[in-house]
Amino acid sequence: MRAVDTNALVRLMVRDNAAQVKKAESFIESGAWVSHLVLAETLWVLDAVYERSPDQIATAVELLLNHTSLTVQDADVVTLALDAFRARPSLGFSDCLVLEIARRAGHIPLGTFDKTLAKLDGALGL
Repeated sequence: MRAVDTNALVRLMVRDNAAQVKKAESFIESGAWVSHLVLAETLWVLDAVYERSPDQIATAVELLLNHTSLTVQDADVVTLALDAFRARPSLGFSDCLVLEIARRAGHIPLGTFDKTLAKLDGALGL
């Protein structure tokens, strides 16, 4: 299966360049994989550059998880991160994803100086 990078995924989501959207759609038509890193970078761009709200970011993740042509790496882990993010959107999605990846790998507690993240099960404030 092919993989998609951050730039292509952003184009697919924000649809702000018709020519690039068309090329990206054509590329993913037969299926494409989205890594955790590309997902996290894309959501950072949606937040920092396009000023999307936490609710809009959560909706974007949900749309990716349900997309017919895209396969998100460890979709079950991303779903758990999405649940945590929806419960505490002030954390940021990538924090929630880091915790769930660590949990999946069996490497918890996750040590953090982030007081909000430290409140989640599996995290430990330093």
